[in-house]
Amino acid sequence: MSDAEAFKRNPHPDADPRRRQNQEPHPAHEGGQSHHDPVGGQAARMWTAGMGHRERPSSPTPADGGPRRRGGKRRRGDVNAVVPDAEFRSYYGRPVLKRPTWTHDIAYYLFSGGLAAGSSMLALAADARGDVTARRNLRLTSLTAVGASAYFLIVDLGKPERFYNMLRVAKVTSPMSVGTWILTGFGPLCGAAAVFEGAVLLPQRGVWGLLRTLARPAASVAGAGAALFAPLLATYTAVLFADTAVPSWHAPYRELPFVFAGSALASGAGAGMVLAPVAQAVPARRAAVLGAALELVAAHRVEHQHGLVSEPFRIGRPGRFLRAARALTAAGAVGAVLGRRSRVVSAAAGACLLTGSFLTRMAVFEAGITSVEDPKYVVVPQRERADARAAAAATAPA
Repeated sequence: MSDAEAFKRNPHPDADPRRRQNQEPHPAHEGGQSHHDPVGGQAARMWTAGMGHRERPSSPTPADGGPRRRGGKRRRGDVNAVVPDAEFRSYYGRPVLKRPTWTHDIAYYLFSGGLAAGSSMLALAADARGDVTARRNLRLTSLTAVGASAYFLIVDLGKPERFYNMLRVAKVTSPMSVGTWILTGFGPLCGAAAVFEGAVLLPQRGVWGLLRTLARPAASVAGAGAALFAPLLATYTAVLFADTAVPSWHAPYRELPFVFAGSALASGAGAGMVLAPVAQAVPARRAAVLGAALELVAAHRVEHQHGLVSEPFRIGRPGRFLRAARALTAAGAVGAVLGRRSRVVSAAAGACLLTGSFLTRMAVFEAGITSVEDPKYVVVPQRERADARAAAAATAPA
C-alpha cells in the first residue's frame, strides 16, 4: 500500500493506537497527557473524574413529599448549584445614596434652636405668673440660643450671603424656606423681649423713666410673639430631615416632630430649673415631665417601629447617644418631681435634661448618616415594599 493510500485511510498518524504504543512519551508531558491532547479530551477526563457533576436525589420526589419541578430544575438554595444566590452590593462598594453634606454644626443648630424655642415658651408662662427672675433668665437664654442657632446655620451654609439669598423667596413647599422665615420672625421678637428686660437699669424719671415704663408691656408683647413662633421653630427641622431621602430620617416622618418638640420643651425646662429659684420653677418642672414623656415615647417608636431603618438608632454611636439621652432625660424628669424643695436637686435635674436633649439631637443626626453609608438600609426596604405591592396586587380581586 502506497503512502498516499495510507494517508487517506489515516490522515492523523499519531491518533493510530498501534503507532502510539511504540512512541515514547514526551519528557515534558509525563504522567499520561499527550502533547497533542485536545481541549475536548481534557474536558472528557474531568467529566469522567466526576468534576462538574451535580448530586441528584435518590428519590424522584423532594424530601418534603411535594411534586418535583419539571425539567429537574434545582430549588433555590441548592447546595449543588453552580451559581450561588445573588447578594446585593453597591457599585464598587460605594453607598447607594450620596452622604449628606451637613456637618455636626447642623446637630448643634438643632439643639440650640430647640433650646431657644423651649425657653421662649416657658418665659411666657413665667411672665403670666409674675416670676421676674425666671422670666428674665429664660428670655436671655432664648436670645443666646437663637443667636448660636443662626451662627451654626450660617457656618454650615459656608457664606452669610446664602442666608440672605434664602430670604428673597418664600416657598411653602420647601421646609428650608419655611424654616428660614420662621427663624427670621422668631429672632427679632426674642431679641426685643430680652433687650427690654434691661429697661430696669434705666432711671425712673424723665425720658428714660418713660422708656422704662413702656418697656415692660413691650417686652410682654414681643415675648408672646416669640412664643407663637416657638413651636414652629422646634419642629420644622424634623420636617426638614424627613423630607430627605435618608432612610432613617425619612421613614419616621410621623414621630420625628414629636421627638423634637419634646426635646425642645425638656431643654427649655432644664434651663428654667437651672436658672430660676425653686419657687419660680413650677412651670419648668411641669414642662420637664411633659417634654420628657413626649420625647421618650416618640423616640422609642423611632427606635423600634420602622423595621430595618430603625437599626441605626440602636447600634454604634447613634445607639450609644440615644441610650445615654434616654437615661438622662428620665433622670431629669424624676429629679423634677423630687426636687421641688431642693435647689441642688432641681439644678442637677435641669442639667440632665439639657444634656439628654443635646444627645438626642446628636443621635438623630448620626443615625441618618449611618443609614446612608450602608447600602442595605436603602436596598432591603425597597425590595420589601416592592414585594408587598406585588403580593397586594396578586391577592387583589380582578
